[in-house]
Amino acid sequence: MREWVGPNGKFHAHAAQYDFEAWLLPFWTEIQRLAGHGRGAPPGPPESVNHNRPPSYHIKEIFRIGASGRHYSKARDAARILQGKDLAVAAKQCPELKALLNTILALVGGDLIR
Repeated sequence: MREWVGPNGKFHAHAAQYDFEAWLLPFWTEIQRLAGHGRGAPPGPPESVNHNRPPSYHIKEIFRIGASGRHYSKARDAARILQGKDLAVAAKQCPELKALLNTILALVGGDLIR
């Protein structure tokens, strides 16, 4: 991406390795609550979860089998999962999310997540 953008100090590339939902996995107990199911979290560091089933698949699956009666919707449910949560909790488990958040904090003069 840097080669495509060229020299631009305002460009900061950050991305989840498989999909955005990796950054939701640290809040698995909230996912369980919203889905209405006690299925365990996928094993391993959140940003490394794939095994031919990316993080979004795991969240879709728990919603499908859960008592909530709803299918997982990224737009609706990601906001509900994160509501009132401290992103530093996820950042401690997700190095790329931590880098993204620290870039934003650095740009606005905030304190970095350690």
